Amino acid sequence: MQHGKYRFIVGFLALPLLIYGVFVISPFVQAFQISMTDWSGLVGTAEFIGLDNFAKLWESDEFWNALRHNVYMLALVPLVTLALGLFFAFMLNVGGRRRKNEVVTGVAGSRFYKFVFFFPQVISITIIAVIWFNIYNPDPDDGMLNSLLGAFGLDALQNSWLGEKSLALWCISAVMVWGHVGFYVVLFSAAMASIPRDIYEAALLDGASRFHTFFRITLPLLWDTVQTGWVYMGIIALDAFALVQIMSVNMGGPDGATDVMPLRLYLTAFRDSQFGYAAAMGVAMLIVTMTFAVLTMRFARRERIEY
Repeated sequence: MQHGKYRFIVGFLALPLLIYGVFVISPFVQAFQISMTDWSGLVGTAEFIGLDNFAKLWESDEFWNALRHNVYMLALVPLVTLALGLFFAFMLNVGGRRRKNEVVTGVAGSRFYKFVFFFPQVISITIIAVIWFNIYNPDPDDGMLNSLLGAFGLDALQNSWLGEKSLALWCISAVMVWGHVGFYVVLFSAAMASIPRDIYEAALLDGASRFHTFFRITLPLLWDTVQTGWVYMGIIALDAFALVQIMSVNMGGPDGATDVMPLRLYLTAFRDSQFGYAAAMGVAMLIVTMTFAVLTMRFARRERIEY
């Protein structure tokens, strides 16, 4: 009987595991293999060179410049995105005025606001990039941002935005926050809806402010969700390929100010035909991503609160 149960389990999982191994695990293994060759992308051109690609990567100023930009985005984008998501979700669920027979309520029109916040999620990242590329257009007549600044008499604040080396990366980071904050508003709203209202009501009736309610009740009870969201948003920040490719000046410009690891990998492989070297970049990206995920899950771990 016991053997029959295990045969059933193995038979049930065999095909899914085979498909996962072929289409997920196998490409990772091939990437490691290719990273140790000088493959140019053509059949029969690959020669084994060991760790030479990784040594070259270690000495590459372009790669370290791209990695530094990814680290900047990793430190900024998840923090701002999750903070805004938590704030808006809290206001939409428990931040409204007290009403008759209801101590805990969201702001008026919360359902509509959730739809507005989530709307960017249904738009392709390519369309988002094109929209914001035109918003940042430095021409006062064509660029929405400069046009609005001019309409309010703030001509001194007009800028070239994506063409300004000190601003370009932060402009793209702002778009990334705008495009993803709605997802976390909905995610955190769903998590808050599972928290018993009695907890909020008891705290508010005891005189707790909204500030204390958020940091003493909401945030601790949502910590597992926040931790998962942090890892997910960090991985997105380490990618940023589509936005940078479409929005940046000459792919990574001006003067390398928006260059990121995925874009550097893409250019190395498909522009320079150095697929072995590009695969080494991919392996380095995997190591950075896994390190970030492990450290986040390790140091952000808290004792689970049951309710």
